[in-house]
Amino acid sequence: MALLIQDSCINCDMCDPECPNGAITMGDSIYEIDPNLCTECKGHYDKPTCQSVCPITKCIITDPKHVESEEQLLEKFVIIQGFA
Repeated sequence: MALLIQDSCINCDMCDPECPNGAITMGDSIYEIDPNLCTECKGHYDKPTCQSVCPITKCIITDPKHVESEEQLLEKFVIIQGFA
């Protein structure tokens, strides 16, 4: 499952530099996560770093429109990193 930044985002700039896949960018009004690049940090870390550094509780959630298994996230990690 990719992650989603909700409207409660305060644009603190904490998440963007933490993303190992470059999936987080500034959108029109708040930061956004590209579901094609988000692996929930699988392959990099034990848990999503963007959620760990976000000062707003439950601002970054699982995106219900992009449900993926852990296996699919790891496959995406392999492709993004160019290991495939």
